Amino acid sequence: MNIFIIVTALFLASIGCLIIASLMLLLKDEDLNRISTYFLYVASGILLGAAFLGMIPKAIMLAEPAKVTGFVLIGILFLFILEKIVLWRNCGNKDCDRHSTASSSVALIGDAFHHVIDGIVITSSFLVSTEVGLMVSVSIAFHEIPKSLGDLSILIKNGLTRQKAFWYKTLSVSTALIFGIIAYFLSSSIKVIIPYVLAFSAASFLYLSMAQLIPEMHRKTSLKDSVSQVLLIFIGIAIIYMSLRLK
Repeated sequence: MNIFIIVTALFLASIGCLIIASLMLLLKDEDLNRISTYFLYVASGILLGAAFLGMIPKAIMLAEPAKVTGFVLIGILFLFILEKIVLWRNCGNKDCDRHSTASSSVALIGDAFHHVIDGIVITSSFLVSTEVGLMVSVSIAFHEIPKSLGDLSILIKNGLTRQKAFWYKTLSVSTALIFGIIAYFLSSSIKVIIPYVLAFSAASFLYLSMAQLIPEMHRKTSLKDSVSQVLLIFIGIAIIYMSLRLK
């Protein structure tokens, strides 16, 4: 696999998404909320499609099905427990906002770790095939844009200027690029764990979509919102389906 393609994908799925999110901050609040909401709807479909149509089937082709599905289950349970620990650590009462009490430094450290995983996953997926790499990169990008937007908003609300928030976030997302490149040069060593990396990543996609994004959608129950949610979820799944057909 050409390292230039991998580095380009890593850059676009990390720093590129941050630049787009930063530009979105220039929009009016009403337009910003609407666009970011639509991004989340599409992202939910993309994450579901990537997990079920791409990552899990590819992992099963590379390893025993029972081991792959076992890793998916372990991944979901691990993320559930991890989120519980984070909530217990940051919340002093049962009604607190999980983000409100987290310091900027802690948030950035956790975010950097998240991007380390993203970088390794993107590189690992390209080592499987170009179409899987593109699918995973698109999935991460569609989730990362609204996530970066939310992270920037949190940093600014915590007292940072927009410029400082952007550069701190840039340092955080750069870990995806750095560790993705490291994973490429260690590709001979990590090939044996690629199916399990894909399985665990699929678990994170499923957990994020079904435990966070879909429940958030259920807060809006009007016919117009419901129809737009369903349509945009299907559009997200269609994007993954088409990306898997690229050769």
